[in-house]
Amino acid sequence: MKPVRYGIVGCGMMGQEHLRNIALLPDAEVVAIHEPDAEMRKRASALAPDASMAGSLAEVLAFEAVNCILVASPNHMHLGQLEEIAALRQLPVLVEKPLFTDERDAGRVAALRAGCRAPIWVAMEYRYMPPVAHLLREAAAATGGIKMLTIREHRFPFLRKVGDWNRFNRNTGGTLVEKCCHFFDLMRLVAGCNPVRVMASGGQSVNHLDEVYDGQVSDIWDNAYVIVDFENGMRAMLELCMFAEGSRYQEEISAIGPTGKIECHVPGPGRFWPAHLGPAPTPQLIVSPREPAGPRVLDVPVDPLLLAAGDHNGSTYYQHRGFAGVVANGSAPEVTLDDGWWAVAMGKAAQISASTGQAVTGAALRELAPPVRTG
Repeated sequence: MKPVRYGIVGCGMMGQEHLRNIALLPDAEVVAIHEPDAEMRKRASALAPDASMAGSLAEVLAFEAVNCILVASPNHMHLGQLEEIAALRQLPVLVEKPLFTDERDAGRVAALRAGCRAPIWVAMEYRYMPPVAHLLREAAAATGGIKMLTIREHRFPFLRKVGDWNRFNRNTGGTLVEKCCHFFDLMRLVAGCNPVRVMASGGQSVNHLDEVYDGQVSDIWDNAYVIVDFENGMRAMLELCMFAEGSRYQEEISAIGPTGKIECHVPGPGRFWPAHLGPAPTPQLIVSPREPAGPRVLDVPVDPLLLAAGDHNGSTYYQHRGFAGVVANGSAPEVTLDDGWWAVAMGKAAQISASTGQAVTGAALRELAPPVRTG
């Protein structure tokens, strides 16, 4: 297999998780890193001691050995950095979610899609969590065809990031983009088609209410309900609460069809589990047929080595393993630029709906979404 040699842009909390998981891959190494914050740069150097530290993205791209790029910078920087990569040296890119943050930049994303020949894989880790992947594999057989999908995330508040960039909607795209684009991607993946209506209610109720940075009050939301209707008639719902860190499971996903229900329960990061309660919960898959009635419970343990490498139940490792195939063998990305664009469009539609009290549908939704390719 062709060696995978990463250039990395951004090594904050998520970038460091990527470094730990890249270190577990065979035939992969980190060649160069650009991280402007001194403390984060120091931590990245400890995780990848053989990597060269670069002063800019352009310097990373100048390393001849680099044959792929990971973008793990703050959200509002992603699109500009993708444009710079496309202009200077087109290499396969794994870019953290969200793909972009401002709906007014849709024209820039369209130009990137038209002009970039190298593959772009948008990081959507929930697809790759072992219990969620298990649900996706078995959902059709267990349900007889999914009609309703519910995703509940009850978790801890937003963590501190360098410069507190994640406290403001202008930097993150808003909670329903920043935090929830994973879930909208998952909904669309399960449906196998695009949304036609998005309705939401959300806001800032508990967290960050008294946080002020350089005279500006944090405006990031901490809870929401979102309902999405799809072209094929499937309905999906997201329930988000970011002041529920006392929960046993962080994510609970259920899919229901005419013949039964399948669900998975996913614990949060092990480092946040209360030590006095003993070992953290094991992820579960539960299949509940209508006939014969009665749930069947299956534990879906995650390799402890992968749990120790990050906060996302091993998904970062599996994502990189897939991306390595793109770099080494020329395979197509499993999560495309259009997938990433749709996830942002759905999150933006939810933000708009919650702010206006109106469903986003028809032309308003199409304006946010990728234009249909022609030719």
